[in-house]
Amino acid sequence: MPINPDAVGAKGEPRRASWTADDCLLYALGIGAGVEDPVNHELEFTTENTAGVEQKVFPTMVVLHGFTGTGGKSAMSEAGSYDPRMMVHGEQGIKLLRPVPTSGEVETVDEITGIYDKGKGAVVASKTVATLVEDGQPLYETTSSIFIMGEGGFGGDRGPTEKANVAPDRNPDYEVKAQTRPDQALLYRLCGDRNPLHSDKQFSDVGGFPKPILHGLCTYGFTGRMLLHTLCDSDPERFNGMEGRFSSPVLPGEELTVKVWDASDGKAIFQTLGGDGRVVIDNGGLTFS
Repeated sequence: MPINPDAVGAKGEPRRASWTADDCLLYALGIGAGVEDPVNHELEFTTENTAGVEQKVFPTMVVLHGFTGTGGKSAMSEAGSYDPRMMVHGEQGIKLLRPVPTSGEVETVDEITGIYDKGKGAVVASKTVATLVEDGQPLYETTSSIFIMGEGGFGGDRGPTEKANVAPDRNPDYEVKAQTRPDQALLYRLCGDRNPLHSDKQFSDVGGFPKPILHGLCTYGFTGRMLLHTLCDSDPERFNGMEGRFSSPVLPGEELTVKVWDASDGKAIFQTLGGDGRVVIDNGGLTFS
């Protein structure tokens, strides 16, 4: 059956995802840690046994749990049927309720919060709440949307039209760069997202891409890492939330530039640009302390 607009409000069954200190190290490498810091190579994120250095976790790592979780059905199982090759990530947000430990297990429950008719395709929005199993208290929340080409035209609501986190018409307060590797997608996929769109050219050809593209959430992680260092003094406890819209795919090997406008009061607006200056993450917002 096609997209089911009546699935709004559907909740998934509880799912569980666990991680270890080694998973945190792999994720750090997957989002480029160690490359941009010639002094200590971000050792607090990339090693667990450096003398006098306590291991830390990049906050954006929580996005992986949607791929590594096991258990009951996701709410997306109620959204209808579609060709996964026609699906791209639209938006992603995270809200950290407390620091992510270097190892642990969460129970997650997702809910479809909106299904929108964009004509050429459909947008499915969802929210996930994660509880740390160890103490039964909420750890983080995520929001996301996916765009599915060819599934629009069902006569539904087009969705919100107002844009959040619009970049000011002035020079950014900060501009930082990071280089992705030609094999960045092959490294990042080891963190849990094995979508062949990022490794198999036959698969990415169907989507009209010149070669397998970088995971949107890898670009998101690169961006979060640069924001953490630029605005939070590299302290994950100061990183409270991040959101953004994926506006263009990134090819492995591209240089990324993050432009940041500090809006004060613990908020900032950002854009991430690809190597040719196009915006690849737009309407970006960060909350920090």
